[in-house]
Amino acid sequence: MCKFNFFINHITIKTKNILITLVKILIGLISFYVIYNRLAQIPHLKEQSLLWLHNTKIISAIIITLLLMPLNWGIECFKWKIITTQVEPISFKTAIKSVFTGICLGNIAPGRAMEFVAKIYFFKSENKPSITILHFINGMFQMLITVTAGICAIAYTFNSNTNNQSSLLFYIIIFGGVILISIFCLAIFNIGYIQNKLKFIKWFKLKEDAKSLSFNKTIIISLLSLSIVRYTIFTMQFYLLYSSFSASIPFFTSVAGIAGYFMLTSIIPMISVIEPAIRAAIALFVFNSTPENSFSIIISSTLLWIINVVLPSGIGYLIILKEKINFKTSK
Repeated sequence: MCKFNFFINHITIKTKNILITLVKILIGLISFYVIYNRLAQIPHLKEQSLLWLHNTKIISAIIITLLLMPLNWGIECFKWKIITTQVEPISFKTAIKSVFTGICLGNIAPGRAMEFVAKIYFFKSENKPSITILHFINGMFQMLITVTAGICAIAYTFNSNTNNQSSLLFYIIIFGGVILISIFCLAIFNIGYIQNKLKFIKWFKLKEDAKSLSFNKTIIISLLSLSIVRYTIFTMQFYLLYSSFSASIPFFTSVAGIAGYFMLTSIIPMISVIEPAIRAAIALFVFNSTPENSFSIIISSTLLWIINVVLPSGIGYLIILKEKINFKTSK
């Protein structure tokens, strides 16, 4: 009887290991497909890439952008460590694993909807509902900065363009941005209320005595400050790439265009099949550019995506491969 039980347990463990391996392979295949599909839609990408190798300005911009990538995501990992401390303190190493696996899994669904699934894995089962809420609130801190900068940029662009024929659209975007900022602020300052209201969903009631989520002034200032620094970094990355591909454009005009571009591409849902076309349309609108110049914008944003998303996704996938995933309800 004991031998039979051992045999059954062995079969079960072996089956689980096979299933886990298949899940890991599936994540890798889907991520690779999404990345390849997007790159394949960029016209003349292969031919242009060969020309870049002979352009010192472009190579220098790419190298600097690459060097800024670890700083960009390092700040995000530190933010994640800060915001989750009230629920479950984690080391910076665990924060890195959580964030990078989230980047990898985020490629699978539009709008990075699957990102939180990987990020919450590194926390205790009873804390995962609260950590899920914090994941989305953490994104709101960054979006708050992105939308605010975008509104200022679009207002600047509108005021500096004396022959603007899209005034109604500008006002609609600004009004929509103000509404979003209000929603983000309400969510951040009323996170405990949100946590309580979500308890009608069974999963969020896993731990009735869970500590009520809240942010004191120090945490809010820290998260906003880090979000501003991070926003400055990836704006700098985009500017370096964009200025290396295009003709000389006034600094404030470029930065304003980048800010507006970041805002619109962040709030408009992206479907991978038509994402390049959506980004091209946004680029033409925000930068008020010609189709030729919009190609420089799309190439710049694609390179930024490769450096800030594809490469970290690869790191995240390596972490997933090394991580001993289990299907138990608690860690």
